Amino acid sequence: MKKIFIGIFFIQFVLHSCSPKIAVPHADKTKANLSEKIKFTSDHIVCDQVEWNFGDGYTSNEKNPTHRFIKSGEHHVSLKTIKNNKTKISKMSIQINPSEECLIQIETSLGNMLVKLYHETPLHRDNILKLADQGYYNDLIFHRVINNFMIQGGDPNSKNASPGTQLGSGGPNYTIPAEFNKDLIHKKGALAAARTGDQVNPEKKSSGSQFYIVHGAKQNANAINRIEDQKGIKYTEAQKKIYEENGGTPFLDMEYTVFGEVIDGLDVIDKIASTSTSRGDRPETDIKMKIVVLR
Repeated sequence: MKKIFIGIFFIQFVLHSCSPKIAVPHADKTKANLSEKIKFTSDHIVCDQVEWNFGDGYTSNEKNPTHRFIKSGEHHVSLKTIKNNKTKISKMSIQINPSEECLIQIETSLGNMLVKLYHETPLHRDNILKLADQGYYNDLIFHRVINNFMIQGGDPNSKNASPGTQLGSGGPNYTIPAEFNKDLIHKKGALAAARTGDQVNPEKKSSGSQFYIVHGAKQNANAINRIEDQKGIKYTEAQKKIYEENGGTPFLDMEYTVFGEVIDGLDVIDKIASTSTSRGDRPETDIKMKIVVLR
């Protein structure tokens, strides 16, 4: 009888140990501001498949993902684990506070960029918010990429454009008046509006949809002084330091409207800028985008 009892106990132990445990989700913070990323982890993730659902339309199959919520309010995050065709689901809540800043996220196949839009340029700010809400930028590509200069996109003709297609002239059939501001410079990560040349556009009006993000290069004091002399610009010491330490394209200042800046994801600019390009500076492999508004 003793042997039979031990055998039954052993079988029960094996069956219990092989059954999937409930994975308990954790976050490094349960309250955060809209612009913050949250790191998720879980206990007892020993399974065949993991799926996080963040409750804002985004999911992840990573075991320990990092996520930035695009909407404020309470989010119910669920973690689904699958082991031996058995599914377990556990949940937690995250509270996201709204931001006082105007934020958009530019999502690409090489990573995401969080962009702060400037209130000093309301026409450009409101325009890109409107187009993003309409889904205008979904699946457009960065059609012009020049390392140490900039990455450009927003041409509606770039959607599903075949290789070799000439791009860069498309838009929503309207322009935006220039909103130059000496405090808003072409530092690395600056978001600025593309436009046609001075010959046909002496007022320097901006394209209704096309934009570029500065990659740029570090500037020395002599180069900055030359720009000041040529353009009649007087940079602050802080602006000079930014150009010298972080880089940019100061020769574009007061020529194209700067209306935002990348505040997270500068490394994504580096990745896009370093891609191989073909004729017309178009990346050999399309880099698609999606722009979402954080609210």
